[in-house]
Amino acid sequence: MAADIFPRKKPANSSTTTVQQFHQQNLSNNNLIPAPNWQGLYPTIRERNAVMFNNDLMADVHFVVGPPGGTQRLPGHKYVLAVGSSVFHAMFYGELAEDKDEIRIPDVEPAAFLAMLKYIYCDEIDLAADTVLATLYAAKKYIVPHLARACVNFLETSLSAKNACVLLSQSCLFEEPDLTQRCWEVIDAQAELALKSEGFCDIDFQTLESILRRETLNAKEIVVFEAALNWAEVECQRQDLASSIENKRKVLGKALYLIRIPTMALDDFANGAAQSGVLTLNETNDIFLWYTAAKKPELQFVSKARKGLVPQRCHRFQSCAYRSNQWRYRGRCDSIQFAVDKRVFIAGFGLYGSSCGSAEYSAKIELKRQGVVLGQNLSKYFSDGSSNTFPVWFEYPVQIEPDTFYTASVILDGNELSYFGQEGMTEVQCGKVTVQFQCSSDSTNGTGVQGGQIPELIFYA
Repeated sequence: MAADIFPRKKPANSSTTTVQQFHQQNLSNNNLIPAPNWQGLYPTIRERNAVMFNNDLMADVHFVVGPPGGTQRLPGHKYVLAVGSSVFHAMFYGELAEDKDEIRIPDVEPAAFLAMLKYIYCDEIDLAADTVLATLYAAKKYIVPHLARACVNFLETSLSAKNACVLLSQSCLFEEPDLTQRCWEVIDAQAELALKSEGFCDIDFQTLESILRRETLNAKEIVVFEAALNWAEVECQRQDLASSIENKRKVLGKALYLIRIPTMALDDFANGAAQSGVLTLNETNDIFLWYTAAKKPELQFVSKARKGLVPQRCHRFQSCAYRSNQWRYRGRCDSIQFAVDKRVFIAGFGLYGSSCGSAEYSAKIELKRQGVVLGQNLSKYFSDGSSNTFPVWFEYPVQIEPDTFYTASVILDGNELSYFGQEGMTEVQCGKVTVQFQCSSDSTNGTGVQGGQIPELIFYA
């Protein structure tokens, strides 16, 4: 995707190399003066415009960019700016144009303003993770739509559980519905990671409410409760309030009742929410009665459990079998590689069990990308002797990007004789997701595309 967004660099030649070096210097030095007859060095108008980027030469306007105490004075050329932005055109040549030599822009970061100028002057998109949101704000403010689209694409490709909540808040602010939808996909599937992230505490109250209302959050309610309290503590600091129980409840307001406390496991409620101090004594007593009494009291809290997400299963074999001398484990690794055409979240694998009656297995499952471990878990599961598959889960769902091969691996310890898959498929259509399979060099126990273990990928999409 990045190759489609960001222009490919042309092979270096004397003129392009010179101009790239020139405006790279101009990022930090706006007083460079080109050599005499510099126009003859550059064959295209694009290259000649690039020389003017952040250059005082012929500048007819200056911008003082950034908040007080962090400003930077940047030169501009009205004609170039007006060609690149309808806002600048109105500012300099419209009916209400003001003839000012210096314009103050306190609400835009200097680095973001420079990134926008670089696009307008040089036709180049240069984005960084720490300034892309500010650059998007600048592109929206000055109506530079292609730069704004590139910023959104950059954010989508870098989206993860760590930043999904913050980007959700920003996507609503910038009115970017596609980015908003991508954020919800990540938050729903990796809800517990998203709620435990530092970024969750930085969201605004409206975004907090929308997350707490979310029917498809794939998280335990005690995790939702603890995340809300963490947000409340940081919000108290933002409002210069002491981080007391009373103030936490005050800043949460009615959002507290969006937490579905009655749907918690009784142990989670008794050892967590009931002892947090956030609930009143009457609320605590009523919720205990809700758990235990035949006649349940009325509650202000939502008492219906969230639906969460329904996992999908991609089965790669058309049949399974067992033989008297197969399948044996002995601590060896079964692996398969797969790729998808849409972003999904792998929650676990479906595994075969014993072909000799009921048995318990210990399973170490692992998911890697280019040798880097993205997720692993060690757990046990019980097989009933049937040819069914049995789910084994990762601690948290693992985000899988499209068009890249990942390696799924499992090491089993238990009854050596097991069912195994046959007539494997290289491509499987599972709902709206296409999954491709290929053999893995990590597989030391015979599993491949045509047969073996790891019959199912369990995922959210």
